[in-house]
This record gives sequence, structure tokens and C-alpha cells, in this order.
Amino acid sequence: MTDLADRHCGHRSGDADRLSEGRARELLRDLSGWTIFDDGKAIGRVFEFEDFHRTIGFVNAVAWIANREDHHPDLEVAYGRCAVRFSTHSVDGLSENDFICAAKIDRLV
Repeated sequence: MTDLADRHCGHRSGDADRLSEGRARELLRDLSGWTIFDDGKAIGRVFEFEDFHRTIGFVNAVAWIANREDHHPDLEVAYGRCAVRFSTHSVDGLSENDFICAAKIDRLV
């Protein structure tokens, strides 16, 4: 199987593209520090940085990935931290797109 970070997001919609809890937990093992929350509808991770400049550099890199993949996270930005949350609204839960983008972000750090 191809590494998640080497894959690209595709169009996802409806129940057929929503991941089962088992499949989501399986994909989670390929990520570093991410957790499943919101009753299995989202994954997230908090990234810590030395200062605001590094935090914003990270945010800009995440924005570049999100735009390239056309899959955008919720971001919560503070001085030395950024919380990243992925969920696929069109499937009302998690899709492979969430894990693909999380893996790409893991490569950044």
C-alpha cells in the first residue's frame, strides 16, 4: 500500500466514503500524535512551537497543503501552538482525505 502522505485527496461524499471506526483506527496507526474525537467524526493534533513566527510558518505550510489537496482543516492558532482538526463534512465524519492530509502535515514536522 502506498504511504498515506504520497496519496492525494479525491472527491468524497455520502455514507460509502465515510470510514468505519475500525478503518479509521487502522489508518490512525500510520500517523504520529493524532487522535480521533467528536464521536469518531474528526481527527486532531496539537503542534507546539518555540515562537509565533514558527507557528505561523507552520500554518502557512498547512494552508499550502490544504489548498493543493482541496481539503481544509479547522485551525486554532496561538503564540506557540496550532491545533489542527480534520473532518469531511460531505460524509459527516472521517474519510481517507483526513488521514492523507494529516500524514502530509506529519512530514512537515
